[in-house]
Parts: sequence; structure tokens; C-alpha cells
Amino acid sequence: MICECVSCVLSLPSVLSTYNHLVNTFEEDFSQDNQNLKSRVRELEKRIETLEKSVDHKYPEVERLSYADRKRILITGGAGFVGSHLLDRLMMSGHEVTVVDNFFTGRKRNIEHWFGHKNFELIHHDIVNPLYIEVDQIYHLASPASPPHYMFNPVKTIKTNTVGTINMLGLAKRVGAKVLVASTSEVYGDPEVHPQSEDYWGHVNPIGPRSCYDEGKRVAESLSYAYAKQENLSVRVARIFNTYGPRMHVNDGRVVSNFISQSLQNQSITVYGTGRQTRSFQYVSDLVEGLIALMTNNMTLPVNLGNPEEYSIDEFASVIKHLVGASSSDIVYKDSVEDDPQRRKPDISRAIKYLNWYPKVPLKEGLMKTIKYFREELIHANAKEDVSNYSNHMFA
Repeated sequence: MICECVSCVLSLPSVLSTYNHLVNTFEEDFSQDNQNLKSRVRELEKRIETLEKSVDHKYPEVERLSYADRKRILITGGAGFVGSHLLDRLMMSGHEVTVVDNFFTGRKRNIEHWFGHKNFELIHHDIVNPLYIEVDQIYHLASPASPPHYMFNPVKTIKTNTVGTINMLGLAKRVGAKVLVASTSEVYGDPEVHPQSEDYWGHVNPIGPRSCYDEGKRVAESLSYAYAKQENLSVRVARIFNTYGPRMHVNDGRVVSNFISQSLQNQSITVYGTGRQTRSFQYVSDLVEGLIALMTNNMTLPVNLGNPEEYSIDEFASVIKHLVGASSSDIVYKDSVEDDPQRRKPDISRAIKYLNWYPKVPLKEGLMKTIKYFREELIHANAKEDVSNYSNHMFA
């Protein structure tokens, strides 16, 4: 029923007028607020631009490549020890490099000198989840590599080297990229053949404490060649032997870092086992050159990348003690670690023949650079601890 009340009819124009007034007022206020917001955004943009100009970006001089020569390269685990050095080398060569890392063992400070560079991109991502980007080459380095790190979460280590490898091989298949999978000398286990050539199948405990890493890498190799045969994928497999250099974790539990950090702090040098077990050590820059040589070569079989100079653990401890000058550091012996390889030495005949690669950095030269880095790291760590203790004392 329509209301025919006179008062209602008479009041309608008043209501409409009030309504129109409110709408106009709202529109004016909204327009003014919008203008204020736009003005504020412009002001902030100018401040950001000024701040960006005030920051002095001093990047290393990089080579200028033609479009045909410049590659789009992905490094998984690119914020880690080896990955960050590989990043430096590829960036300096003029390529466009994307680093993917979940920062379990990688560190932003290893790569921060490239932040903002037009050829560099960082993606915080775990490769157990698929990744969709366009690349020409993939260096698949992602995985914890030191025993304390890969034993911390064995299931995660296995997933990274299996599911993560499947994801990277799948990405390479989708975009037609060449992929290099970083394997390890641990695929040889505690070897019964010496030195170890690529034809040796290994002696691995499949259920031991190191198996999450050893077997994970063996599966990664199997996956690589399955994709190569089934999907015609271009794959390379590098079996990496003990590597050292700056950006190693000071407390990663490996021989080099343990001995150097203990010597620098005048602590006892801890040797697990008799000290007669042997290792071969290559400097990180040699490894990086080997990885690039393998990626750009047609060699599709696994290739050992390591230094064939063999040292007993006792000899190595004495060398580091002498270089550091740690006269007060004694060598103490503890029980051997389960499944610890007794001898480790690469046969690099294949790398020499097909890649024209061999390690060039002498042990003492590489160790001096590494000792310098560790000394600075320990000074920095001690300074932070002093500041923390002072703050706790002041506010206790």
C-alpha cells in the first residue's frame, strides 16, 4: 500500500536534498583524501629515490656479453659455501644468475655484495616444492653437505636430494635447460678401491648415520641418468671431493673448519680415530672452475672433481697447527665416527682428459686464505658476544 500522508509527501524533497548533500560531501572528502594519499605516495617515492641514489652501489666489474653468449643461470643452494663462489664467477663472466636457497645452511651475507645488481636475482625457496622460472642452465647444488648439518634432519636431507632433484630435472625438461647435479665422493662410501675412479660402484652402508646423504646423492645420480635416457635431458654429474675455503661455516663439523677454529682459539685439536685415515683437499676456486668446465663440456658421464694430493688426518692437523702458529694446541684423539671413510683420494684422469681440468691452488696457499677468513669470523663473533654480555650486565 502506498502512503498518501501529506506530511510524508511534503518531506520527500527535504530527504532527497539531505541525501544529495551527504553524497556531495562524501565525494568531496573522498576526493580530498585521495589527493592527500597520492601526494603522500609521491613524497615517499621521492624519498626512496633519494635514498637509493645516496647508497653507493660498488659492484665488481663484470664482463659484458652479447645476447647470444649471455646465459640465464639458476644455482640452487646459491647462498651456500660453494654456491656463493660459483655465483661470483658466473656474475663476473657477465651471465644473468638467479639464486634459490632456503637458508638452512646458506647465508645472505655470502651473496649480499650482488644485491641490487641488474643481472642478479634471489628467490627464497625450498626446492622440495616445484619452481617455475625460465633458465638456460641449472647448477643443482642444494643440500646440506657437512655431517652435522645433513644428520640434523635426515628425512629432509633425503627429500632435498630426491624430491628436490626431481623438481630441478622437471624444470630443466620443461624449459629445455642443461642441468649439472652436484654429487659427492660420499657415493663411494668407505672405499675398498684406492684411488677412487668414476667406474667404482662404492661401498656404502645403506642404513648408517651417513646414509641420508650418501644414498640421497646416489639416487640423485640415478634420477639424472633416468631423465637423460627417458626425456633426452642434457645432464652433467660432478662427484665433489673435500673442498675448503672462505665462507665455510666455522662450526660445520668438517676437518678443515674444526682444525682451523680450534687452532685459532688455542684449543686442543680433535682427531676422531687413529689419525691415519686420509683425505684429499681442494680449494673452492678450483672446484668452481671444474663445475663450469663440466657444464660447458659434452662429457655426460660422472666426473670426479677433487685434489689427488693425499694427507693423513694427523699430517693435516700438523700443517694447520703450523700455519696458524698454535704452539699451545695439542692433538687429542677420540673414538672414530661410525662409517667414517678410511681413505679418500680421487682419480681425476677423466677430468684431466676431457675437461682439461686439474686443481691449481697449493694446499698452503688455500689454507692461508681460509685461516684469514676464519680469524675474521671469530673476531666478529667474539665482538658480538662481548656486546651481548655488556648489554645483559647493564640491564640486569
